Amino acid sequence: MSATEEYIEQRKKQAGQLSEKFLEMQKYPIENDKIVFSAFEGDGGFCCNPRYIAEALHRKRPDCRMIWLTKDVTRAFPDYIEALEYTEENIAYHLSTARVWVDNYRKPFGTLKRDGQLYIQTWHASLGFKAVGLFRGAAFPEIARLVSEWDSNLIDYMISNSDYCDRIYPKKILYNGPTIRSGSPRVDCLINDKKKLHHDIRMKYNLTENTKLLLYAPTFRGGNQRGRKCVVAPMPSVDFDRLISALNAKTGDNWKVVLKLHPQLAAIMDEMPLPQNDNRLIDVSKEPDISFVMGGCDAVLTDYSSCAFDAAFAGIPVFLYADDVESYIENRGRFMWKEDELPFPMAQSNDELEDCIMKFDITLYRSKCNEFMALHGVNETGNASGFVADFIIEKGGL
Repeated sequence: MSATEEYIEQRKKQAGQLSEKFLEMQKYPIENDKIVFSAFEGDGGFCCNPRYIAEALHRKRPDCRMIWLTKDVTRAFPDYIEALEYTEENIAYHLSTARVWVDNYRKPFGTLKRDGQLYIQTWHASLGFKAVGLFRGAAFPEIARLVSEWDSNLIDYMISNSDYCDRIYPKKILYNGPTIRSGSPRVDCLINDKKKLHHDIRMKYNLTENTKLLLYAPTFRGGNQRGRKCVVAPMPSVDFDRLISALNAKTGDNWKVVLKLHPQLAAIMDEMPLPQNDNRLIDVSKEPDISFVMGGCDAVLTDYSSCAFDAAFAGIPVFLYADDVESYIENRGRFMWKEDELPFPMAQSNDELEDCIMKFDITLYRSKCNEFMALHGVNETGNASGFVADFIIEKGGL
């Protein structure tokens, strides 16, 4: 038996043990007003789509009991959220006894759902660059397929913001069930609250109101690669001094860069690795929610993170810096888009990034974003959180 086969057998055994825990917990009744949230396999705090759904549900139904399963219970949560440790016992008990589940990631392999429970899967990206699921081809590990199929068979509804998402979910998520055409709850604040977020982040980090901010948010590197789970945090190859100089020259303003690790990296690292300190670089990796940060920023720089699309939905300028395309494709599979299909300027070197900034035209950019969204049937109204909350109240019988 190969190492990969041994790993799969080990995971199947662990899944069976977890299923036994779920069966044991089914002796307890379902609590009709109980909703369980989680994000990024417990690595996330109060963040992403589940956060904004929870906020909307609390406004509409403050009597509901809300549980959040997280690996770090010291994270900040509102007082109406009960943060509990992401352990097998808590997972099995609270999922078994909740009326509704809301998650942005896969449930643990072996999770069981009872009749009468409602599972809303929000996912953590709508449109994205990276190949996921069957789109990865030969780079899609067998264990990832097994976990994906298990979770997708539990899901009752997935949220969607576009014709595009509805079309690709069967291959991307291995899901063929119904979708909720709501838009993305985490995008609501980018559309509705940019002025407030602009002020809040500058207040929090002691910045002047006229300071311009660029968010640098590289994607998660890792996952199930060749039968083993791994997490990678390479040193950024962006020349931040050159980047800031180009931004200053382009606009005549004073720019700083805020640095944000992916939540699954922030769970194990304090800050983004950098070759040297620079007071123009502000690490916000411990902020639980990227939308809070991005909504207060004037531009975004990423490689393959789906946050680029969220920014575009709100008209925020986006630049792509991708200098490891070939190695990334080798590990993850080919991208979902060709470069000429995207509205974002793309650079593969610091020279090209500087050129993209100097040539950037905001009017042309927003026109391209609008054309792109129209072509793929994207509909982000800024009302997704309330829409999903109402759906949960109705379908969950809350």
